[in-house]
Amino acid sequence: MGDNREPLINRNNNNDNSNNKNKFARSISHAQDELHIFRSYLRWMCVDQSNVWRASLSWSMFILFAIVVPAVSHFVLACSTCDSKHSRPYDTVVQLSLSSVATLSFVCLSTFVRKFGLRRFLFFDKLVDESETVRNGYTEQLNRSLKILSVFVIPCFVAESAYKIWWYASGASQIPFMGNVYVSDAVACIMEICSWLYRITVIFLVCILFRLICYLQILRLQDFASIFHQDNDVGPVLSEHLRIRRHLRIISHRYRAFILLLLVLVTGSQLASLLITTKSGAELSVYTAGELALCSMTLLAGLLILLRSATKITHKAQSVTCLAAKWHVCATVDSFDVADGENTASAQIAYARQFTMGARQESDGDEAGDEEDDLDNNKLIPSYAYSTISFQKRQALVTYFENNRAGITVYGFTLDRTTLHTIFGIELSLVLWLLGKTIGIS
Repeated sequence: MGDNREPLINRNNNNDNSNNKNKFARSISHAQDELHIFRSYLRWMCVDQSNVWRASLSWSMFILFAIVVPAVSHFVLACSTCDSKHSRPYDTVVQLSLSSVATLSFVCLSTFVRKFGLRRFLFFDKLVDESETVRNGYTEQLNRSLKILSVFVIPCFVAESAYKIWWYASGASQIPFMGNVYVSDAVACIMEICSWLYRITVIFLVCILFRLICYLQILRLQDFASIFHQDNDVGPVLSEHLRIRRHLRIISHRYRAFILLLLVLVTGSQLASLLITTKSGAELSVYTAGELALCSMTLLAGLLILLRSATKITHKAQSVTCLAAKWHVCATVDSFDVADGENTASAQIAYARQFTMGARQESDGDEAGDEEDDLDNNKLIPSYAYSTISFQKRQALVTYFENNRAGITVYGFTLDRTTLHTIFGIELSLVLWLLGKTIGIS
């Protein structure tokens, strides 16, 4: 199979016309490129709409598992006459919350793949212009995406499966059935478990794809930081930054409606859960509210993936301003040392020695964390990196960075860490309160 696979990325450095034509031709998805596993997963999830047959199957499965099965489960299998352990007083909020978010995720994913194609949507068509480090890092992250998806989906699926199996097994005689009670309950249990699995997988899939796209821009920003350690003019630095800002605007434009609507739906779900569980006479236990707590944690986890990815890339993009200012300061200080009469070579040696000693002292102290890289660190920049750039050009570039901060935005509002802390604090407090009430600790 490996002999028939066509490379997704053309790594040849030849600039002849044939290579340029090959690169242009590979901007279209190929059945056996490195994305074929991802496409197979989309087909398995029945969200592949590459032709009329698959589109019909995709929408049929969506209607079945996201609308029909939850509706039948709520209106037919609600079991209002069951005992306190098998009654489901909060099933309305659970089914509406999951189905509404799953509908939003499915519609957005279908639109993205149909409008842009999977390869273009994931920016793989842009990798031909990136460095080998960025291409390898992004390809590796793509291969990890399905594993990360399973980390979120499997625990939720196991917990829901255990609850449904217990619910049907222990209350078989009380639950409405058709024909044979055991066959009817087994079919209903399997359909409800599949419906839950389908909905949470679609929700997490869109969130993981957003995380993957943001990871590519973080790799590009880290690679962009190396420009300040080279003897480049201001022009290439400005051109590369404009290209990164353009891609960030594209990502923001594609995902802004999804992020905003997901935030509204999740917040509405948490508020509804809060209202129905605090009313007088509400009975809270693992049996009655366990599914509601699991639903809240699932939706909050998906929202957190989105917001954390957005705020992380915004933080990295805004760190460019700090890096450029540090680069400008180091250049200015060094230029004054040379102007005072020091020999250039001896000044650079002394500067490098101070830089080495400072770095050694920092490494002997506290750890800075796993987010420190070439873009965001406390290391000085050697003087050779700015030897040919004038003060006025450096100052103009720093001023540009200060007034053109990049990042992920939602209709003009930048998603930074302050926004994340505010939103997550509100959502988490609601979920923890509900979880505490469920297990009886509050």
